[in-house]
Amino acid sequence: MRLALCLLCIVPLTLMASRAFGTDFTRAEVESVLATAPAAQTPSFAGRSLAGLDLHELDFTAVDLSGADLSDADLRGAKLVAAKLVGAKLLRARLNLAWIMRADFSHADLSGAILETLIVSAGMETLPNETARFVGANLSGAKVTARFSLDDMQGADLSHLRASADMRNQSMGLIRTDFSRANLADANFEDAALGHVNFEFAKLQRANFSGADLSNADLAGADLTDANLTGAKTTGAKFTSASLTGVRGLSPR
Repeated sequence: MRLALCLLCIVPLTLMASRAFGTDFTRAEVESVLATAPAAQTPSFAGRSLAGLDLHELDFTAVDLSGADLSDADLRGAKLVAAKLVGAKLLRARLNLAWIMRADFSHADLSGAILETLIVSAGMETLPNETARFVGANLSGAKVTARFSLDDMQGADLSHLRASADMRNQSMGLIRTDFSRANLADANFEDAALGHVNFEFAKLQRANFSGADLSNADLAGADLTDANLTGAKTTGAKFTSASLTGVRGLSPR
């Protein structure tokens, strides 16, 4: 019943997105740009609208693995299911309501991007075969309110991330960013805003939280072995059953 209700919510939102957001391309035109770009030239959609387009399984990776240029692009409501965006330039791109199941953003530059209300699963919880990849991706300064549960984000740059829950708009329950059970080993959260963020059972070995705001964050069961929390704000944060071996900067609890 919960799955049915979730799908009923998702489909109208996506239909509204595709109708409400203008777009500069059709899928066929996007495929043509990717296929005909000269070997020495990066395919570019910078500043253009691909909002609401079905781009599932498209490969935006250039021959040299630098990735297409989608800087400042409008990808709201776009279906990026199983799309390959390895090394893509997505600086300041808008991905609100984008479908990202099985998408690969490894080593992509998403600095300053907006990733809110992402569609990451067909149900209430993400399944292992629906996860996205952000290995080594740059999300520095990105604005995020989304689920990344189970995602592989090893070595990602999440410094200055803006992910704290907006406590002024919580009439339907706590809406927060979810990194539960994600692989965030060696990730960089320096100076990130992470208030009320969910890190339950996440892999956070050697993660850098120096200067981050972890107020009221949930790190229960997380593996924080050798993590750096120097200067981090941890008021109200939960560390129940977390592995804290070798953690630096955490005040005695």
